[in-house]
Amino acid sequence: MGDVTDATFQTEVVERSKVVPVVVDLWAPWCGPCRQLGPIIEDVVAATDGAVELAKVNVDENPQVAQAFRVQGIPAVFGLRNGAVLDSFVGAQGRQAVEAFVQGLLPTAEEGEVARLLAEGDISSLRLALELDPANVEITEALAEAMVADDRAEEALELLTRIPESANSRRIAALARTGGEPAEADDVDARLDALLDQAAADEEARQELVDLLELLGPEDPRTATYRKALTTKLF
Repeated sequence: MGDVTDATFQTEVVERSKVVPVVVDLWAPWCGPCRQLGPIIEDVVAATDGAVELAKVNVDENPQVAQAFRVQGIPAVFGLRNGAVLDSFVGAQGRQAVEAFVQGLLPTAEEGEVARLLAEGDISSLRLALELDPANVEITEALAEAMVADDRAEEALELLTRIPESANSRRIAALARTGGEPAEADDVDARLDALLDQAAADEEARQELVDLLELLGPEDPRTATYRKALTTKLF
């Protein structure tokens, strides 16, 4: 990777760092220490043979990136992994310090194994991954969804209670309770109407209605319509 701009930063740095660690070198042509540090960073990153990538940002031409990092002095170097800043430093550094910085961005053997198991995606692999990283929300959600696909809805719902609720966990829970994605549009509309009529007096109907709307998602216009109708009925 080479020069990155305000326009390409999200794709070439933030999103790319979810695949491979990225070192961001913020510099300017007039900065003497930048000219000293730049070649060292380039050599050290190149020595990783693609395990880490480099993005160079000219702060004079790309003020939005500098502002996003709240840069007050250059050279400023940031290491990103999984879309977040893992480490950083400001000012010129020697080769040994830069090497330690770059090595610190590489996943450990255990982290690499977790990533491999997560990529496998089957229940056995995901269980092993969760044993290695019990607090990992992504693995927990992936395992729960795999359980739903394997007709193990109750296990999936129990597993989801261990993590904070999110849009994705609500979707997986809805899948577990309803048994799958909504069917044909006409069937869904009729089912939503029937559940709405029962919702005030029937907790199970209310939950099913909420689950169906969760699966339809916020972009479906019926979601907002029926949520509003449900609120009116209940309150």
